[in-house]
Amino acid sequence: MNNNFYCVIMAGGVGSRFWPVSRNARPKQFLDILGIGKSFLQMTYDRFARIVPRENILVVTSSAYVDMVREHLPDMPENNILAEPYRRNTAPCIAYAASRIKHLNPDATMVVAPSDHFISNEALFIDTITSALNYASGKDELFTLGIDPTRPETGYGYIQCSMKESRTVDGNIAYKVKTFTEKPNKDLAQVFVESGEFLWNSGIFVWNAATICRALERWLPEIYYLFKDGDKYYGTPQEQDFITRIYEDCPAISIDYGVMEKTSRAWVFQASFGWSDLGTWESLFLHADKDGNDNLVKCADSMIDSTTGSVIVSHEKDKLVVVKGISNYLIVNTDDVLMICPRDDAKFKEVIADLAVNEKSKYM
Repeated sequence: MNNNFYCVIMAGGVGSRFWPVSRNARPKQFLDILGIGKSFLQMTYDRFARIVPRENILVVTSSAYVDMVREHLPDMPENNILAEPYRRNTAPCIAYAASRIKHLNPDATMVVAPSDHFISNEALFIDTITSALNYASGKDELFTLGIDPTRPETGYGYIQCSMKESRTVDGNIAYKVKTFTEKPNKDLAQVFVESGEFLWNSGIFVWNAATICRALERWLPEIYYLFKDGDKYYGTPQEQDFITRIYEDCPAISIDYGVMEKTSRAWVFQASFGWSDLGTWESLFLHADKDGNDNLVKCADSMIDSTTGSVIVSHEKDKLVVVKGISNYLIVNTDDVLMICPRDDAKFKEVIADLAVNEKSKYM
């Protein structure tokens, strides 16, 4: 493995769209949502450990979740867990990690990825990321990964490719980025898919540390210079105090909006390794194995009859779950919450919003 390759796993989100299984106190990246014996974070770590040296994998998370990261990744060096005192979106998270990595290794090239993605073809994923790292290491350009869309998905962002500007890297096509579009409506998403010019925005980035630091200096100087001052603190006992202090002044902004949409150096690798941002019950339903009636059932014991197209999940080991005569419903049972609602993202969002309105936020 290349000792100049690094990985940054972003694991600070709350994951409210998997409520009531995912909670503020234990969000989805620490859960075994797929029922395979590993959390999202553990799967992501294991995947990247096949690409970069384990000692070069960093996790950026909320200070409230540091102990859980240790619990899930007990072999990770203490200094490789970067704790954010406040949530400030992805640009500060990446600025922190990139500044620290560049301080430790000026020749570093890094991949940045969320902790909760589903990858169906891991061998192809590894080949694609490795090719992107090798290529980006010698380029003063910023790369992201775009996924071939399989449907007009409204829950993802889209990247428009400049079809006249492309390169082939180890069999992978990279296009100059033309535009970024956040979560379009159904009609616009259909236009995007049919045009053949748009890819899903995976939220995975590849660049050398020096290049992203220069881009941050150019487009987000108010963030860049906060973290640049950390050169005297990174890797020392004073690092956390420094980070806590500067995060109070750090604006909340995404790397997409703050840098990638503004720079002329953005490129997107077209990828087809089977990807999903498993951010909702609906996305899990689309990708998980289902029974003969198109139901996703994860229960210790169940009797499901005359029921179709539903998600039925219970985390109680000694409970029989009986469901009869419904279609397209979401039923999730935990030790303190039973939720039953239509399998519809809009209805589910209403449930989450209603918790605060009805003074039930203790269940969040």
